[in-house]
Amino acid sequence: MAGYQLRLKSLVFAFALFVSGVSVVKAADVSWAELNDAQRQVLNPLASEWDTLRPWQREKMLDIASDYPKMNADKQALVKKRLTNWSRMTPYERENARKRHQQFNALSADKKSELRKKWLEYQQLPESERAKLRAESPDTYTDADLN
Repeated sequence: MAGYQLRLKSLVFAFALFVSGVSVVKAADVSWAELNDAQRQVLNPLASEWDTLRPWQREKMLDIASDYPKMNADKQALVKKRLTNWSRMTPYERENARKRHQQFNALSADKKSELRKKWLEYQQLPESERAKLRAESPDTYTDADLN
């Protein structure tokens, strides 16, 4: 009897995974026209390319759109800014941004803290000084938004 119950639980669990997997695929398969007004408003910077995004990219953007109303005004502005910046990037720039993000996430907490501190110091410099640093070391100093 215990074996039967275990198989039944496994079957129910497998069915639940299958059903949830189908719903994820459907959610990520939504065309731009099928998004609701609130989603389109948040994701507007990606409107022209939405229908060409990969399913995992759409799913991530839909998660952002669903979290957006819960964010404070500053966080919402940051999300809009980042989506706009992302939409203007070339595929090559996006791939480099992903790699830098992965490299940053792989760092120790101390190293991350140190880099954040240096970034804040850089941001506080006058624009003329930042321009000078960027000219001297273009690989080190970019206009990337690392907040």
